[in-house]
Amino acid sequence: MSRPVVLGLTGSIGMGKSATAAMFRARGVPVHDADACVHGLYGPGGAAAARIGEAFPGTLAPDGAVDRAALRARVLDDPARMRALEALVHPLVRAAEADFLAAQAGAPLAVLDVPLLYETGGEARCDAVAVVSAPAEIQRARVLARPGMTEATFAAILAKQMPDAEKRRRADFVIETGEGFPHAEAQVEAVIATLRR
Repeated sequence: MSRPVVLGLTGSIGMGKSATAAMFRARGVPVHDADACVHGLYGPGGAAAARIGEAFPGTLAPDGAVDRAALRARVLDDPARMRALEALVHPLVRAAEADFLAAQAGAPLAVLDVPLLYETGGEARCDAVAVVSAPAEIQRARVLARPGMTEATFAAILAKQMPDAEKRRRADFVIETGEGFPHAEAQVEAVIATLRR
């Protein structure tokens, strides 16, 4: 069985990446969601939860899940702790990604939805990359409308992400979400048609 063409899907916070991934799914393209994978790894009984609890005492909830707010408070402004966390979690996500791709043998196209694709060198595992983008004022409004989001948290997250302009420069495809869903859906369909040729 042949392996699928692998499209990396990425974009900074608030750009509409999750909505765009759903557009690929709705068109029959299998999508591996790295964030959802991490969510499962952090959940009760998740493969990463106990390890994180040992490495970062006080970050587990009573049910055994990672208390994400407590963990974020421990690592957000500490690069060494962030690297230690990534060293625990990234190999588990990579293994799940490899299992996902193995299960797609014979499919023409598969998407790896990875928020920090460029920041982690993940583009090397992809045949092409699509960056989801929107104007900065739309991004900012979307992010600050999220529950519990503050200017400071938004700034800290942006500081860890490659600038949108650089992602756009590196991308094989740019999917613009600032002009509404029909516009973005047409772009998704064009990407699928190109990669399935």
